[in-house]
Amino acid sequence: MTPMLPTPPGMSRRHLLQHLATSAMVVPGMQFLTHLDAHAEQVKKNQKACILLWMSGGPPTIDIWDLKPGSKNGGEFKPISTSGDLQISEHMPETAKLMKHLSVVRSMSTKEADHGRGRYYMHTAYVPNPTVIHPTFGSVASYELGPKRKELEIPSFISIGGPSMGPGFLGMMHAPFMVGGNGEIQNASMRKDLSDVRMKQRLEMLGAVETDFIKTSRGQLPKDHQDVYKKAVNLMTSSQMKAFKVDEEKPETIAMYCGTGANAGGGRMGMGARNAFGMGCLMARRLVEAGVPFVEVDLGGWDLHQQVFGTLRTQRLPVIDRAIAGLTTDLEQRGMLKDTTIVWMGEFGRTPRINQDVGRDHWAASWSVMLGGGGLKGGLAVGATDDDGLACTTQSYLPGDVWATVSHALGIPLDTVHTSKNGRPMKIANGGSPIKELIG
Repeated sequence: MTPMLPTPPGMSRRHLLQHLATSAMVVPGMQFLTHLDAHAEQVKKNQKACILLWMSGGPPTIDIWDLKPGSKNGGEFKPISTSGDLQISEHMPETAKLMKHLSVVRSMSTKEADHGRGRYYMHTAYVPNPTVIHPTFGSVASYELGPKRKELEIPSFISIGGPSMGPGFLGMMHAPFMVGGNGEIQNASMRKDLSDVRMKQRLEMLGAVETDFIKTSRGQLPKDHQDVYKKAVNLMTSSQMKAFKVDEEKPETIAMYCGTGANAGGGRMGMGARNAFGMGCLMARRLVEAGVPFVEVDLGGWDLHQQVFGTLRTQRLPVIDRAIAGLTTDLEQRGMLKDTTIVWMGEFGRTPRINQDVGRDHWAASWSVMLGGGGLKGGLAVGATDDDGLACTTQSYLPGDVWATVSHALGIPLDTVHTSKNGRPMKIANGGSPIKELIG
């Protein structure tokens, strides 16, 4: 899959790619990508980061994190014990071994059961509003942490395997840079016959033209246009690009994330013993190691209105079980888990009631998200739902509370206020409160 460069408002992707090609921003003969920057080892040390595992479509958390054995809503799966003080699905055995590092918030209640609205709400902590476009939290992390990482030459917010939400009023420099799970960066349409000298000349010419245009006071768009191209140049010519080369990992490391043979989870994600989500999680670790503060990895296909149990058993749970376990183990072994927060969630949960097609429908009243690492407490079930999963029986939580918890873990002050383009103050995480059980 070829990555998508973030496109400023009013500019088509074709325009962006043509401009990049004309400017020769990718030249395979360059020697920039032969090794990681000398600063990489220092960059990755003690720098906070977040990896969001985004389950597009709305996963049935009642079958994964908050099972209801004995209830008519309980379905086909049984709970198993874990290394923490909670039980999870029997089809998550590898993750169960590592739950001492991870916790589940079981009392999410968002009341947004539409895919688009729920996706926006969970990413931004704000409900959609026609008067303002809020930034996704990855853009917030990029805005707050990216400029402080002077050694970081690649984007500070990267989305793997699918699009995230946009940067809203924070500007295109903090838009997600999207790549495929295989880490392929180079676009086949780019010019391959230009020398380093000719590329440098063309970039200088482009810079002069755009700088002159910006001086004519044409608004924010020309500046966004220039900033995006500048980011693209940094991306394509940085030795830190090696972080995307996930295929260079050892087979045993890839197996840690993807499993092997029949255990790889196949299905729609099937790539032999590799799958795109597992490889995306491995790439996320490499990017965090290079200094990227926020990485989102997308796994779609969760809109399970039909045959929920068969799909979970054979396609979805084997993939996420291996990937979550691999990511957690790898981060721990590298001494990075304490500084890297993992968040697993979708736009809502799914109905406790099993429908006539043996599926579950949209449900936002009572469902779960998973968080771990980043210095948060692991092994806990925070909040609870009733025996049938129909309602929260304890304090309920909103997206802002999740992102306030992540802000705390990342060291972003919770009194941070951004200003929208129309001058409105916007509290970080919509003024949510960190989940006290997780932060101590």
